[in-house]
Amino acid sequence: MGITVIGGASVDTIIQLDTFPEPTPQTIWPRAGYRSLGSTGAGKALNLAALDIPVTLHTLLGRDAEGQFIRDALQHRNITLLAEETDAGTEQHVNLMDANGDRISLFVNPSTEPDAIDWRDVRTALAHSELAVINILAYARPALELARAAGKPIWTDLHDYDGKNSHHQPFVDAAEVVFLSSDKLPDYRHFMQQQIHKGKSLVVCTHGSCGATLIDSHGQWIEQPAFPAPNIEDTNGAGDAFFSGFLYGYLDRQPLATCMKLGAACGALCVGARSLAAPTLSREYLQSRLTGAPTSLD
Repeated sequence: MGITVIGGASVDTIIQLDTFPEPTPQTIWPRAGYRSLGSTGAGKALNLAALDIPVTLHTLLGRDAEGQFIRDALQHRNITLLAEETDAGTEQHVNLMDANGDRISLFVNPSTEPDAIDWRDVRTALAHSELAVINILAYARPALELARAAGKPIWTDLHDYDGKNSHHQPFVDAAEVVFLSSDKLPDYRHFMQQQIHKGKSLVVCTHGSCGATLIDSHGQWIEQPAFPAPNIEDTNGAGDAFFSGFLYGYLDRQPLATCMKLGAACGALCVGARSLAAPTLSREYLQSRLTGAPTSLD
């Protein structure tokens, strides 16, 4: 059985700078600039597919060249793409990246919420999936009820949630497993414990180059250091890669500490490439990285 992923594919223009510009008129010569597949659904789909996990990805695409760019980039034997075409055009971002891998994202054509979506193919996909990964796009909210009706566990990724944004709440409420980053949540351990008390089975919080933290329904904490990344090329998609490496281990019934290592290894590999999934990613690669891996701290 595969995974159904709902939401998130864009065309991103990546502009790499030494430092972010001051807010003054100026001419800037970037270190590099290129076009890339972006967004959280695409990132998860590509990494899971590279790990030989069948994925059905549902997303919104425009009837435009950018939509075709995404279709071409998602051509993979393990990916089934369900694209709802909209008149609003394909989602597009401009990402300014500094030398530390920090990002300023400009949503030059943001995601939309169509008046009507045909969910029939998603219902079919859910019936043949082990779980649903539902990303925090507005249009994806109805999929929460579809997954519940199908009896499928819901995993969600809150990204840089601040603990208060009401947009995230339906996804927080519906999910059995929650991922997020600590970027805007300094007191992340309190939030994680709170979610476990509300019935979540797992909560995972990533901290970029500082690793990741997990708590499970038994109150077990695991701290996973980041894996070394000798070559940092592009940090876009690292969180989705971590999510995918962890999920690969989870589906393989690995211990949670091993899942955290697999996530860290997948994230470290991702930042060394200009794509959402590193070309060298495979099950064999991740397993090889477990030997001599940074030690988890319980």
